[in-house]
Amino acid sequence: MPELPEVETVRRGLAPSMEGQVIARADVNRADLRWPFPENMADRLTGAKVTALRRRSKYILADLSTGETLIIHLGMSGRMTVSGDPLGQFHHDHPAPAKHDHVVFHMDNGARVTFNDARRFGAMDLANTAMLDEHWLIESIGPEPLGNDFNESYLCVALSKRNMPIKTALLDQHVVAGLGNIYVCEVLFRAHINPTRKAKDLSKKRIASLVPIIRDVLSEAIAAGGSSLKDYRQADGELGYFQHGFQAYDRENDPCQTPDCGGTIARITQSGRSTFYCPKCQR
Repeated sequence: MPELPEVETVRRGLAPSMEGQVIARADVNRADLRWPFPENMADRLTGAKVTALRRRSKYILADLSTGETLIIHLGMSGRMTVSGDPLGQFHHDHPAPAKHDHVVFHMDNGARVTFNDARRFGAMDLANTAMLDEHWLIESIGPEPLGNDFNESYLCVALSKRNMPIKTALLDQHVVAGLGNIYVCEVLFRAHINPTRKAKDLSKKRIASLVPIIRDVLSEAIAAGGSSLKDYRQADGELGYFQHGFQAYDRENDPCQTPDCGGTIARITQSGRSTFYCPKCQR
């Protein structure tokens, strides 16, 4: 499932074609994805101007001139791609409609933004912009890891009573927004912290050290366009490249890249997800 860097990369790719532009027509080609679309969604989108395109955790948020915000989640296989952009950033012409093109935004600048989702785990909803923070998808999300509210003091307090593995705690969206399995593995590898250690047992110094590492890993991943393992594509249809720089994730049986370690990357299962780490230097 796309994590924060992938969603942020898509948001940035969509912004030149959508932000400040009017949705001339919205086509909604089925009744639902992961859950039903909001009532009269096509009519509520058509004619609305996208005043801002934001991200909260793994959600893309399109603020509209109508006072509503379109909430978009890519799910496991969802893609949002742009064609026919008059700015020249997306050189390909409009493709023929595809089987899983469930929602299509025809922008008044000539761009077409298509939401394609073969597995239909994605989602869209419309919410009152003024009350967005109270929406059930948004209200309990923790601070953004690249924002000022996410800092060493906050994380030390948030994890101080978490009687669970540190990896599980960092995946909790109530603790920090947008982190997923791939990037938590990479963060803990760089921090030399064993993913099975209880969060509450880590010293404040080790917890504090996670904050700049989290920011570095996410920033590097965004700069690389995210990680493409299966379905993920950027808004121009290109792959992300951060997966080529993985130091732990999906590196089972590879030599540990920590200098002078000599260990081997192992894989274990935590909460039904694969965890990759070096048992020798992650303690």
